[in-house]
Amino acid sequence: MNTMQTRAASESTLKSEERREAAIKLEAKWTEHFDKAISNGGGLGGLSVPAREPIIGNWFKKGDLGFIYGERGLGKTWLAMFLARKCGEGGGIVNLPEWNVHGQRRVLYVDGEMPLDGTRERDAALAAGGAPGLFYLHHEALFHRTGEALNLAEPAAQAALLKRCLRDRIEILFLDNLSCLFSGIRENDADAWDNVLPWLLELRRNRIAVVFVAHSGRNGLMRGTSRREDAAFWIISLSELRSAAESQQGAKFLTQFVKNRNATEADCPPLEWGFIRRPNDSKVQVSWKKLSVPILFRQCVEEGVSSATDIAGIMAVSKAQVSRYAARAMKEGWLMKNGRGYEVRRKSEAETNYDRVVQRAYEIERARAGKEN
Repeated sequence: MNTMQTRAASESTLKSEERREAAIKLEAKWTEHFDKAISNGGGLGGLSVPAREPIIGNWFKKGDLGFIYGERGLGKTWLAMFLARKCGEGGGIVNLPEWNVHGQRRVLYVDGEMPLDGTRERDAALAAGGAPGLFYLHHEALFHRTGEALNLAEPAAQAALLKRCLRDRIEILFLDNLSCLFSGIRENDADAWDNVLPWLLELRRNRIAVVFVAHSGRNGLMRGTSRREDAAFWIISLSELRSAAESQQGAKFLTQFVKNRNATEADCPPLEWGFIRRPNDSKVQVSWKKLSVPILFRQCVEEGVSSATDIAGIMAVSKAQVSRYAARAMKEGWLMKNGRGYEVRRKSEAETNYDRVVQRAYEIERARAGKEN
């Protein structure tokens, strides 16, 4: 072995020793960390970590990962910006305690798709008061001021945004939308999500909630790998209301929770939303109405949605659940099968006359009781 070979062997041995010592130190460090964090069942109650305070109702808490998804043009951004505005303003949602906002929050809304004037117009239309803690990061503003494209699939961009959120004490991060803000990540590749998930978990550990706006596929489910849903605390599905006028200014849609770790189905019923812009009015009139699952099922059938597949898509449930709703409705007498679909059972003339007689007898009885009192 010549001198150069001897030197190379010595350097390789030295590097191996350095790596081994570094590994031992790292192991010792993690051993110390685990000693601090591991406790028995009795000590679990004494562990102190920042509380997951509620943000909206019982279903949205600090550190949550949530998704709002639906078809293109249905109203996802209207709903997301409405929630961002409400959280920034700290205003309650009238007659909807399940969606009550618990105080003002610091919010960063990242828009990767809409033109800047569209975002600006919608924000002004939804504004009901001051929102000093609401901030926007817009893809057009970034490009025209820096020449850079906004791509949160890049680790450097993720790290910089996390740093900015921590510096500005951001509590909620809205990302609108998934496909535009994360270029280069293949939607159906579960392993590709590993480029995003560690960043989302880091945000969660810092109690920063993240709300994604995403598109649905042709099957009505959220587009892309289902692995994205594993870490989610809640997922809201938007579906079309068949009665919504296509020409109206604004949006009208139905929302349902298809996943909810924080609250029950009874706490968060389906809602019918309207974001309506009237002529010569810069503000949007926002309306909402609670719908029970049976009412929603009947509404679908009455509006001409007959197949179990289409009903399941609108209600964001399985076809087996639709079959159970249908069986209950047929037992109640208002639904009937029509080939492979369903339709409302029309009453016969005799049944209609019987109902009129019963109603008339009921009215006479009420009038008589009123006179006696």
